[in-house]
Amino acid sequence: MPSEIFGLPLHPLIVHATAVLVPLAALLVIGVVASPRLRAWAGPLPMALSLVALILTPLSTSSGENLEHQVGESSLVEKHAELGDQLLPFTIALFVLSVAFWWVDRRRTAATDVSTPAHTSDAGTASRMRTLTIVVGVLALVAAVGTSVQVARIGHSGAKAAWSDTGSASG
Repeated sequence: MPSEIFGLPLHPLIVHATAVLVPLAALLVIGVVASPRLRAWAGPLPMALSLVALILTPLSTSSGENLEHQVGESSLVEKHAELGDQLLPFTIALFVLSVAFWWVDRRRTAATDVSTPAHTSDAGTASRMRTLTIVVGVLALVAAVGTSVQVARIGHSGAKAAWSDTGSASG
């Protein structure tokens, strides 16, 4: 991966996309779990944004490693890199659970739809699908909140690393 584009370090460019799209994906997942109306409108959009978040995560860490070699090591940069390396499991969980919630909710809707054949619309199946939808929804909410918190922690540590010596020179 190149370390620069048009003379600018690639890491801040990718990271700003990550810092916007990862929380946006998380918020959309929270929204579709909490709101059937938003769920009907959004369709597969939460999955698509979660996939973009998942793709951006290793791009961010890879470009960050390139930049780390250029700026040298410090405890703040090291802390930021450690936090950044921890984001991938969060975005994997967000993506997997957004797909799982979409799939389970579609199955639940089909199981309770009066136009489906009688063997798929019995009360036991509908009850199990409702319970499964709730469980997967709660897990998706946990993943979305955890992902958002981790992005905030990474962003805060990155800002501290980038701006720690700004303003420290006496004027």
